[in-house]
Amino acid sequence: MSEEIYFSVDVETSGPIPGEFSLLSLGASVVNRPELEFYAEFKPISENFVLEALEVSGFDLAKLNFSGEEPTAAISRFKDWSEMSAHGAKPVFVGFNAGFDWSFVNWYFHKFLGVNPFGFSPLDIKAYYMGSCGCLWSETTSSKFPPDLQPQTKANHNALDDARAQAEIFSKLLLIDRK
Repeated sequence: MSEEIYFSVDVETSGPIPGEFSLLSLGASVVNRPELEFYAEFKPISENFVLEALEVSGFDLAKLNFSGEEPTAAISRFKDWSEMSAHGAKPVFVGFNAGFDWSFVNWYFHKFLGVNPFGFSPLDIKAYYMGSCGCLWSETTSSKFPPDLQPQTKANHNALDDARAQAEIFSKLLLIDRK
């Protein structure tokens, strides 16, 4: 399998680490295929939270206990969607600060399904940008990106909107590197 397909993934959580804190929402958008997107809201796995995390995302744990999907069902739906969307190509997890998003998604895949269809290595947009432009790590925040790399979709801490914005940025970075 030599062809790769890039999945921009973003999450909102109740705190900084998986297992102790909950994955609350997951959004994904296939890079260069914006019609292929995924969104789920999860039932919390614990009552632990960091207030700032909930304020940023706007989620209420009590409401998600009723409206969120069971974690096994939601992460299984994401696995099925990503495999279907990949059409036999190798799926590559892409994130903006991928280490954070990846840690939750990887933990949920392994905890609830025993397997992660993305394998074990995420691709980080910030690191990719740093390597492409030769800038410092402190210059890799999206607000410091040049205008030609800014997405039309604005990040707003909705996992799907943020995944869309990240997909736009990564698509533009790929074009620059191929010139």
